[in-house]
Amino acid sequence: MGSRFPPLPTVSDLVRLYKLRAKKQLSQNFLLDMNLCHKLVKAAGDIGGAHVCEVGPGPGGITRAILQKDVQKLSVIELDKRFLPSLEVLQQSSAGKLDIHMGNIMKYDMESLFPESSSRVWNDKPPNIHIIGNLPFNVSTPLIIQWLEQISNRTGAWKFGRAKLTLTFQHEVARRIVADINTEDRCRLSIMCQYLCDVNLKFVIPGSAFVPPPKVDVGVVRFVPKKYPIINLPFKLVEKVTQHLFHYRQKKCIRGAQDLFPVDKPELVDEMFQIADIDPSLPCFKLGVEEVGRLCHVYQHICQRYPFIWDYNYRDQKSVYLTKLRQVDFMDQGTITSKDEDEKGNILTFDGNKNKECSTDIQN
Repeated sequence: MGSRFPPLPTVSDLVRLYKLRAKKQLSQNFLLDMNLCHKLVKAAGDIGGAHVCEVGPGPGGITRAILQKDVQKLSVIELDKRFLPSLEVLQQSSAGKLDIHMGNIMKYDMESLFPESSSRVWNDKPPNIHIIGNLPFNVSTPLIIQWLEQISNRTGAWKFGRAKLTLTFQHEVARRIVADINTEDRCRLSIMCQYLCDVNLKFVIPGSAFVPPPKVDVGVVRFVPKKYPIINLPFKLVEKVTQHLFHYRQKKCIRGAQDLFPVDKPELVDEMFQIADIDPSLPCFKLGVEEVGRLCHVYQHICQRYPFIWDYNYRDQKSVYLTKLRQVDFMDQGTITSKDEDEKGNILTFDGNKNKECSTDIQN
């Protein structure tokens, strides 16, 4: 059974009482409809007895819906101090279950919010830890990328196991997160989310349900980290390759890959696609996660053979210059005898059936 509150003002009443107004510069949109708040919390699954972190509670509509699910502890992280009085009203009625933390979620260490007793082995079932939030549009994409990196490294909230997330995004962004191969919404974000998590668009909230109403609808997406990532390589490497591949989304995927390498090394681009067994003429939105993974593995091997490649950034003239210097110095050492051999003379091939750990040569 859910927790019962003593008689409290409605969230709408609290908004009027404390004269709360959404700030456009913070991309704030309040969800005051309690039916929708309960539906969003229900999308997170069974959170009874759970340790929950809510991001951006605002005036507290979703907060109230979470507390009514008999959670063990709810920690909310809010940047805007104007919402503190309305949240304190809920805190006083929560029987000690609600903790309020003021701070910027982009800089907040969520590891401190959960007890060690909640921890589970990664390959076990997920811990009873949940992250829920009606995210401001201006931070939703950088924030999920930051959390995906923590999932990859098993840090932050994911030090305790495969903690689940239930989050809101602009509907367009939500569609991109869950987009299948060969669909118009397929993009870099699709790959980054899907190689680490099972993602599911639970439902769509019309923009008119928010105060003030945004010009777009909002999608509620649930993330469950995978036991085994589809691409078992450092996050930064996967992110770099994926960013380049999807930079020219409508062109051949080889066009984006070319920018990973110095202009005088076109043979490395051809090698990358040949060894990965990928048709370079395909548009990138037709690439599956496994295919992107093969390209990432080959790129890793190339960086191990030519260390100067990893730091190359075609957008940065200083990087281009330094890469040329390092390339000349490296070649003068005479350590590479064939473009198809590593420093031990082993022929480099890609085995798609092996889920190898990354070399320490390429750091997270």
